Amino acid sequence: MYTRFILINTSHAGNVGAAARAMKTMGFDDLVLVAPRWANVLRREETIQRASGALDVLAKCRIVDTLDEALDGISHLCATAMTPRDFGPPTRTPREHFDLLSKGELLAQIPKGLEGDLTPNAAPAGVGFLFGSERFGMRNEDVYRCHVCLSIPSNPQFGSLNIGAALQVIAYEWRLALGGFGVEMATAPSALADAAQVSGMLTHIEQSLVALGFLDPAAPKKLMPRLNGLFNRAQVTQEEIHILRGIAKAILQQSAQAPGRGADLVAIDGDIAPKG
Repeated sequence: MYTRFILINTSHAGNVGAAARAMKTMGFDDLVLVAPRWANVLRREETIQRASGALDVLAKCRIVDTLDEALDGISHLCATAMTPRDFGPPTRTPREHFDLLSKGELLAQIPKGLEGDLTPNAAPAGVGFLFGSERFGMRNEDVYRCHVCLSIPSNPQFGSLNIGAALQVIAYEWRLALGGFGVEMATAPSALADAAQVSGMLTHIEQSLVALGFLDPAAPKKLMPRLNGLFNRAQVTQEEIHILRGIAKAILQQSAQAPGRGADLVAIDGDIAPKG
């Protein structure tokens, strides 16, 4: 679904850069500025620094004089506000509204005259998110043009968000509604050990415990079955099997170098008890 973020009368250049960065992290790149304070805002040092690499979003950004010029191709408008207004479109959380939008349930809930191009069970051609001035927020006349007023749930005693932060939250919620991005693993997931590998590892551990004097082979009781159950629940990987067998190997080597040395504890019926 086509998405555009629109900043109206932005007064701080850094917020434009922060907005570009927030958009790019969520895979959006259509940014429009309506009558910003600085005519050269896209080239200002603070803007570029705060964009932190999202220079392609800044390069594509348009600056226009009026909101009307920013709305070409947009059929569904979302205002942003910290507090609900007495008059105008309904106020919803981003997640609640995006859920309705994705389900095609909005037409029946939109006040008369604000339907735009929405049709039942059909997504709008383009969605626009409007953010007002840092000092004054959004003007009422701009909010009245919108289908919804999005309010981010926040601390009732301190709900003020920087534009870049607010845009990041809404961009994230909207990206989730569109399907989101999968989390990429830094490394490939490890393969689980099969039953034969677990069995071989348990045999190796059993040998090392006997060598230590911790396990009495004449009366092993339930120690090894309990360890078997433990490793089955742990779903050990092949790499972990190698580590455990390496430990068992080291124990056997040390025991061979110090014959007659044993542990002061032995396992009886799976429980630890003093030797002798």
